[in-house]
Amino acid sequence: MAAIDIKRLETVFSGINMPLSGEQIARFATYADMLVEKNKVMNLTAVTDSEGIIMKHFADSCLPLVIENVPHGATLIDVGTGAGFPSIPMKIVRDDLQITLLDSLNKRVNFLRDVSNALNLGAKCIHSRAEGGARTDLREAFDIATARAVARLSVLSEYCLPYVKPGGKFLALKGSDCREEIATAEPIIAKLGGQIANIVEYSLPNGDGRTLVVINKVEKTPGEYPRRVVK
Repeated sequence: MAAIDIKRLETVFSGINMPLSGEQIARFATYADMLVEKNKVMNLTAVTDSEGIIMKHFADSCLPLVIENVPHGATLIDVGTGAGFPSIPMKIVRDDLQITLLDSLNKRVNFLRDVSNALNLGAKCIHSRAEGGARTDLREAFDIATARAVARLSVLSEYCLPYVKPGGKFLALKGSDCREEIATAEPIIAKLGGQIANIVEYSLPNGDGRTLVVINKVEKTPGEYPRRVVK
């Protein structure tokens, strides 16, 4: 039995102005099947029902592409990607993107590599802590960084902005009611060479509130960042 309801997937994505091709539908279905199957032996996600996967993983990951312009062929790094969100769904709907998935747990990286191979995504899957990877040739090598994590924006920015080229941007996928968190993060974002360009509050098709914080990289990140332990 398939992990997701294909008709529901089509309906949801048509509703967010992202109609899916047959190939994209097949990729999403395979990804969901692999996610649910692997989740039986390792902790990838607490969301494994069809509606939850479609709404909270797939639509949630892709809506920022409707809200914010991401240039054709952009290089994108997903920092602390976990089970591949938001970057793998983004790649499925935007095959032109060149994605790198970075995670600190090798078991997850192996899963991501299997998904990339099964879906022919051509993703680079890297096993590294965020603060370590930012001190390699990955530093300031990407047009876009993404993160969909529960960490506070000040912490996420210190982990993600060092990967972004000047002129690029960091897309932080956050929940609702995070204005205070954003205001608190602004001073550290400035120190990191970033500038908040846009804050967009929106809802998933099921009504769940979300916020997309768009941070432009306006100058190089000073060498002391990211610190080994971010507070």
